[in-house]
Amino acid sequence: MRHRHRRTRFALLASLTVLLTAALLPAAGPVPAAPPLVTAFAAAAPGDAERWSVDLSVVGGDDVNVRRTPAGLRLRDPRSGVARSTRPTAEGMLLGAPHNLARPATRVHAEVTAAVPPGATVETQVRGWRTSGGWTEWRATTAVFDQPVTRVQPRLVLTARDARAVATIRGVRLTADARAAVTAASPGRTYRVFATRIGLVGEVTANGRTIQPRDHFVALPSRRGLAPNNTGDYTVRVCTTSGSRCTYAPVWDVGPWNTRDDYWNPSAVRENWKDLPQGRPQAQAAYQNGYNGGRDQFGRVVLNPAGIDLADGTFWDALLLTTNVFVDVAYLWTGSGPHGVVGDGPLNIRVGASTTYASRGLAARYANVPIQCYVTGQTVAGPFRTTNRWNRLATGQYVSHGYISAVYGGTVPRC
Repeated sequence: MRHRHRRTRFALLASLTVLLTAALLPAAGPVPAAPPLVTAFAAAAPGDAERWSVDLSVVGGDDVNVRRTPAGLRLRDPRSGVARSTRPTAEGMLLGAPHNLARPATRVHAEVTAAVPPGATVETQVRGWRTSGGWTEWRATTAVFDQPVTRVQPRLVLTARDARAVATIRGVRLTADARAAVTAASPGRTYRVFATRIGLVGEVTANGRTIQPRDHFVALPSRRGLAPNNTGDYTVRVCTTSGSRCTYAPVWDVGPWNTRDDYWNPSAVRENWKDLPQGRPQAQAAYQNGYNGGRDQFGRVVLNPAGIDLADGTFWDALLLTTNVFVDVAYLWTGSGPHGVVGDGPLNIRVGASTTYASRGLAARYANVPIQCYVTGQTVAGPFRTTNRWNRLATGQYVSHGYISAVYGGTVPRC
């Protein structure tokens, strides 16, 4: 059952405050013509810290509803959300270029200079490339990572409730240093959650993708696991509860229901609803147990227990679903070990190392799939190489290495 009119997914709502208190105030009274310039300073960094500025002048295809002006970075269209007139705010996002660090770091914090009128917000998040391979989740600054990172990428999110009250970002300066690492999510977390079908073909996701017919991606109710468009930096494995079908798909949208519910994380890390058990989406608790008065973070009555949304291709073609249902979801960026990038797809997942074996599901293009080991089998001429190597993703799940564009996170052993 679709409930598009009930389940607005606020895909680009803000997350992870950046110390700009004025940005969080609701609009009240006349909008000031010239809001004061606000600078948010992070704590002082050690003398050996590395500092750099975010380039705000380049707005490209990875960015959503923002533009560069002589005054600074602003929303391009402050009148409504990106292709979602039902959103209560206008939203925009700039994805900054990754910065290679001179030495590994475990902490990054920001200094943001912005003019932020009441009713508008400016937020900064960062993620790091682990020394062992793979991106961390996006974190608020000051961000502390659970292991050293060698690259840092920033992301800026702007919102406005009123077209007359739009923030202007003048500059962002980041500082990286080393400190004791903290414990984040354990590797390879898997939970059973309720899945709904997205639909919404022709509309725009949180990362700026226009949804295609039979598209292959998912939405989770937190931007912490949102991948940039055309990447699988954050990928989930979704399986039917019987295990008969599985799919690997990138996280390209935010929803359903909430936008700040990283329920797969432990309470020490989880952004909201810290009193709920780890792995239990807030919407499920609201629907089944009346948690939060049966309402989501926006005060809407929760009409189903959804913890993940599936694009039509993921729903119909990969999992062969016909109705909304509970599924088993693995949040693969919380795992470790070698991962391969699916360079062309959707790619059939075979039960053995040959195209003569039955398909057990699909791996979407750009998905980052875990590789346990490899075997030799049928020679396949793929888009990246001709090879008889087949990668085992899990028991009874094999994909040809000819379709894997890259491998990171370690050396893949022979099975």
